[in-house]
Amino acid sequence: MTDKRYKETIHTDKNNYEYISITHDENRVRVYTLKNGLKVFLAQNFDAPRIQTYIPVRTGSNNDPSDNTGLAHYLEHMMFKGTSKIGTQDWTQEKALLDQISELYEQHKAEPDAEKKKDIYKKIDAVSQEASQYAIANEYDKVISSLGASGTNAHTWFDETVYKNNIPNNELEKWLKVEKERFSEVVLRLFHTELESVYEEFNRAQDNDSRLVNYELMDALFPTHANGQQTTLGKPEHLKNPSMKAIHKYFDEYYVPNNYAMVMVGDLVFEDAIQLIDQYFGAIPYKELPKKTPVIEKPLTAIVKRTVKSPTTPRVQLAWRTDSYGTKEAMLADITANIMSNRGEAGLLDLHINQTQRMLWAQAFSVGLKQYGYFSIVAVPKETQTLDEAKDMVLEQIELVKKGEFPDWMLPAIINDFKLQRMKALETADGLATNLYDTYIKGRTWAEELNEMDVYAAFTKQDVVDFAKDFFKNNYVIINKEKGVNDKLIRVENPGITPIKINREAQSEFLKQILAEKTEDIQPEFIDYDKEILTDTVKDKKLSFVKNKYNDIAQAYFIFPFGSDNERDLGISTQLLQYLGTDKYSPEDLKKEFFKIGVSNDFKTTNDQLLISLSGLEENIQQGIELLQHWMQNIKPDQEVYHQFVETVLENREAVKKDKNRIMTALTNYTKLGEFSRFTDVISKEELESSAVEKFTDRMKNLFKFPYQLFFYGKNYENFKNYIDHYVEVSSLAIPEPKEYPEPETNGNVYFTNYDMVQMEMSKIGKGKNVNILNFGKINVFNEYFGRGLSSIVFQEIRESKSLAYSAYVSYSANSELGHPDYVSTYIGTQPDKLQIAVDTMSELMNDLPEVSIQFENAKNTAMKQIASTRVTRTNIFFNTLRLKKIGVAHDFRKDIYEQIQSLDFAVVKKFYQTEIKPLHFNTAIIGKKENLNMEAVNEMGTFKEIGLKDIFGH
Repeated sequence: MTDKRYKETIHTDKNNYEYISITHDENRVRVYTLKNGLKVFLAQNFDAPRIQTYIPVRTGSNNDPSDNTGLAHYLEHMMFKGTSKIGTQDWTQEKALLDQISELYEQHKAEPDAEKKKDIYKKIDAVSQEASQYAIANEYDKVISSLGASGTNAHTWFDETVYKNNIPNNELEKWLKVEKERFSEVVLRLFHTELESVYEEFNRAQDNDSRLVNYELMDALFPTHANGQQTTLGKPEHLKNPSMKAIHKYFDEYYVPNNYAMVMVGDLVFEDAIQLIDQYFGAIPYKELPKKTPVIEKPLTAIVKRTVKSPTTPRVQLAWRTDSYGTKEAMLADITANIMSNRGEAGLLDLHINQTQRMLWAQAFSVGLKQYGYFSIVAVPKETQTLDEAKDMVLEQIELVKKGEFPDWMLPAIINDFKLQRMKALETADGLATNLYDTYIKGRTWAEELNEMDVYAAFTKQDVVDFAKDFFKNNYVIINKEKGVNDKLIRVENPGITPIKINREAQSEFLKQILAEKTEDIQPEFIDYDKEILTDTVKDKKLSFVKNKYNDIAQAYFIFPFGSDNERDLGISTQLLQYLGTDKYSPEDLKKEFFKIGVSNDFKTTNDQLLISLSGLEENIQQGIELLQHWMQNIKPDQEVYHQFVETVLENREAVKKDKNRIMTALTNYTKLGEFSRFTDVISKEELESSAVEKFTDRMKNLFKFPYQLFFYGKNYENFKNYIDHYVEVSSLAIPEPKEYPEPETNGNVYFTNYDMVQMEMSKIGKGKNVNILNFGKINVFNEYFGRGLSSIVFQEIRESKSLAYSAYVSYSANSELGHPDYVSTYIGTQPDKLQIAVDTMSELMNDLPEVSIQFENAKNTAMKQIASTRVTRTNIFFNTLRLKKIGVAHDFRKDIYEQIQSLDFAVVKKFYQTEIKPLHFNTAIIGKKENLNMEAVNEMGTFKEIGLKDIFGH
């Protein structure tokens, strides 16, 4: 057996805490275990004076009671409601009422008669009203945002519930004090309003056919295991009949220190951090976990076929069940998935199907779970192809793997790519912290995770072939996603609740104490771009350089100061390039050559810029540049390939017009910019079909004759300067003049597009004055205070008080370029029967900015703390200067914003609101099922017009 490179070693720190580290671990992770079983993963990252924290709990929907599915997810929501100390004005009075509510829910769950259930729910609603006078909504978020935290969130999945915060490092002890309180007990306050939010989340999922396909896939793959039998959101009958007692029982059983971990990566001192964690979490008692009987699935011995219908483009998905994450079978499935699809580069599906445009798109991937997993392929056929034809095409590629008909270089290249992707992921605090918590959830050690790359590297081509022959049989699940009406849509009805009291001005004693505890402020550090960016000239091109202080990955950028406004068809030209070869290489061979050297290329076209980038190990970047320029300057026109490309473009256009999210984006753009905009000004079907391929290839051949600048992010600047001169020519072509697009007034029009869906989505857009950089501080605080985030006025009123929507926000967006207008947008996604009251509530809030002094000060301090503890690093150092140039700024403008916020008071923000926001007129975009539209309410919003897909997409 191969001697493992990464081995556990045991150490004791200066305070006598024992920890495990791993030999050769460049991240120097320390793993502590407290006496109560709490695992603590600590690592240092000095990018900024902040700490990325995760508290992963080893429980998720797979541990839901069979008669209370969705419980783990609902508990995750309730973990933000506070405790007996956080979120209450009078715990004794509130507790008595919460106990009553709990008993009423038990009666409600047990009552079989529908009318009697409604009567009980009315009692629940009445007692909840009474209890709400003692509750303080969203106080957890107020506490946590007072620390300057960002990214506050959580998620639930099969075997995990993970709580997330990114905090300034000077607030570590306060954060631990808050989290210790949260993980010591759960209080189910404001229960029935949050239940409404979960209903909304369930109903939103009904409009997401990816979820619906996945539900069918998992149900068929795992007919007895919870992986397939219990969804995270739960069954509707269970959501409608919750048990507060069952949630408390679940918390008491699974939220114990020997079943969760503390993960921290950032600017921390190991010894100080573990002492504080022990001080706050060490006293929470160890508790034996419930005994579980493993569920063993019988092997799949036949093809299991299911059908899902929805309005989107048809597709087919195949899946084979695998063994658990980390097993030999799961790892070989992962390798095989990458032989099929390696990030769209040189896999068999990439080259034989996507590159050759045999169908619209195909991709393979593998998912490893704590118990079992699966290998899957998704294929989207052309309109002229059947789902069966798509299935047969991808199965042909599986047969090639079985026969070993893939190049010998591919397996080593895949392993190198795995290593490269891991290197990229682990260089950031969040990337490393995510890997650590995932390792904990899956029950693996950090040493096992680090040794994984060597295990992968030991597999041979013969191992893969033997695996494929044994694994891929007629033992798979196939889901045909057909276009049609989904007759299985389930909507959880609104049971009818009375809006509860928010008590915005109230503060618990706990919050008062946290606010009273002063920590030494982190001082902001503003970057001197002239010092951080080295510049030079190569021929007539500006060259900028930022040093990579972290690893051996380099990035080279060619930045052209023109985009689709200058040449409308620039984006189409760069897309077509992907399907064409040269006199030396076929298009497939080009993909292979890039993948062999581990260099990826990317073309990004915006309205005013074309950005071409190469990324890979620094030693290979020169090869990548040589290959890129050979490709572009020697591109071989092929009219037949072009016609196939046009066919694919046109089919993709049709597919986009069936996707709800893409339709809403197009409708919102139409609502904002009118019928003629960058979004609708696309090359027509007729022009595409009649054009010669040279129209596009000549543009690419001549690209490097236009002006551009270079940016290199790496270690060896001198070496880059030495070789880049060879690849640069003096500019000989002038930049085309940009087309001007109108920015019309928004004056009270309502635009509606019909779509078969459960929910209704509405966005309002108001055109403001031209951008003024002196307003940036006000905008920052306004958004934090009023429009976005868990403790904003809008969120509290729309979701917490009235349970009108799962998602609602107001956002003021400053324009990124001088001379152009700012926009204010609002969004509500809710049930059709709630839309009117949601709109009315939003209008009331927008009519006169509510003043809540405590909340305003919190928003202001949060904004300042986040600026103070944020650092500009890596490629952002350079790209920030490009963004700032558009608003006429050459220095680190965060300094100005910080100073603006320092001097703000509510009166200044209120005046800004009254002069810049309140006078605006809004256009409205609505998507939903027309039969559910309340026309009386809609007509009150403005002039109604139903808009077709051709109008909003421009094709």
